[in-house]
Amino acid sequence: MSFETAVTIRAARRDDVFAIVAMLADDHLGSGREKLQDPLPESYYAAFEALQRTPQIQMVVAEDQDGRVVGCLQLAVLPGLSSQGASRAIIEDVRVASDCRSRGIGEALVRWAIAQARDQGCRLIELFTHRSRVDAQRFYVRLGFQPSHVGMTLRY
Repeated sequence: MSFETAVTIRAARRDDVFAIVAMLADDHLGSGREKLQDPLPESYYAAFEALQRTPQIQMVVAEDQDGRVVGCLQLAVLPGLSSQGASRAIIEDVRVASDCRSRGIGEALVRWAIAQARDQGCRLIELFTHRSRVDAQRFYVRLGFQPSHVGMTLRY
């Protein structure tokens, strides 16, 4: 699906993994948890293969007119009993290459995910962003999301 931002949103491929990890690592949080090296640790490719085998999860990229991967996100659709048995979508890992921000790429990605979630019958779409990502929070509010929960993390 193409948007007015001149990007194409498509399923991620194995050869996109390095570009995705580079975007995940390109901020104050990701730089401490990602291991961007060439070649990438095999754990990234194993995780990508696991995502590919899980039909409820889509990892997509935004590709510009030159074929460069300039954005990504992960969309998971989960069945649930809450809200009268409603399915919910969870949007994660929304990233845009730092030199391509403020061009509508992130908006195109999130709007794509919203459309996918609706098409799959989701009645709730959730996303999480770190409290330090104030610009991202403003972005999501502009797209209609509202702060609603307190998130908690347990990392090992």
